[in-house]
Amino acid sequence: MIDRTSAIRRPSLLRRITSQQSSVRRLDGVMLAAVAGLCVIGTLLVWSSTRTWAPGATGLVKKHLLNEGIGLVLCALVATVDHRAMRAYAPLVFLISLVGLGLVITPLGATINGSHSWILLGGGFAVQPSEFAKVGLLLIIAMLLAQPAEGTDRPRGLDILLALLAAALTVGLVMLQPDLGTAMVLVVITAAGLVIGGVRKRWIALLALVSATSVAAVFYLQLLEPYQIARFTAFFDPSVDPRGVGYNSTQSLIAIGSGQLYGKGLLGGGQTTGRFVPEQHTDFIFTVAGEEFGFLGSIVVVLLLGVVLLRGLKIARQCDDRFGTLVAGTIVCWFAFQTFINVGMTIGIMPITGLPLPFVSYGGTATFANLMAVGLLQAIRVRQYSF
Repeated sequence: MIDRTSAIRRPSLLRRITSQQSSVRRLDGVMLAAVAGLCVIGTLLVWSSTRTWAPGATGLVKKHLLNEGIGLVLCALVATVDHRAMRAYAPLVFLISLVGLGLVITPLGATINGSHSWILLGGGFAVQPSEFAKVGLLLIIAMLLAQPAEGTDRPRGLDILLALLAAALTVGLVMLQPDLGTAMVLVVITAAGLVIGGVRKRWIALLALVSATSVAAVFYLQLLEPYQIARFTAFFDPSVDPRGVGYNSTQSLIAIGSGQLYGKGLLGGGQTTGRFVPEQHTDFIFTVAGEEFGFLGSIVVVLLLGVVLLRGLKIARQCDDRFGTLVAGTIVCWFAFQTFINVGMTIGIMPITGLPLPFVSYGGTATFANLMAVGLLQAIRVRQYSF
């Protein structure tokens, strides 16, 4: 006797397997290879910059590998979700990110490196909700601006106002920490969403005016912390106090310059081994690349980041729906801005703002957020031909 149930299930199972195989083939392998390369390089640089620490010199490397493993799992999970379904969950993700930012300013929050941006979990682990806020903000902005007004290809005025309100809430909570670097990234995410969403120029001009006024008010009302003001002072004149406010910039340039063309070799950097550059495993990890891998090795890091950006732009350009285009384009602007600021501050062309280098710097929450963003790009790539 024929088991009709099994006969029905086998084709269904076969279709699911075939569909999964097809989805895997549509992944952007070039982007994933570039991200993997950056993660490997980052692990080597973290090892080199922390191996002389005592006690437990290898502890940070092990934790970094664990963070990368968790981040890759998150990337894979996000990539399996239909990005069009994410549009429905965008308000929830945004709300969760706001709750996380709110918890930071409660007794649960902790101060690390002068910024009250963390929630301690115990066991040496901590979470920085402002990193997840980048994902939450870009999703809610993409959701709001993806639906054009009737008879036009531009978003409605009400949706633009809601997007600006969402950005204001997020940036405001981050500035309470204060975390100027992350606030700058959030402003870039907002501006990118508005431009890609096709808002009229008057809205862009209004945003620029509000941003300029806010910056002026921050300085006039002296809302910045002393160490943040010192960073701007050192940027304009690092020689003003080479042993004080200009120390980071001076040592960073010495480390990168000493690497010359080919570098001193992995584990061979005197500046790195002597820990002359503060935070050389996080914000200043590019100095380790410059000293030990030289100019050529540093260019490889920059080129790999460039590959990620170019592949992301290709995904945004080829996507058939506005929501996917907005998400992909905004992620590219986020990565590009953060890369430029991080590399720029290590070579003296940008002020020090405390932004890590994507996929390379040591970090837990930042690594998770970056790889989740890659997962979003892959989800859009996999399904952009299925409309």
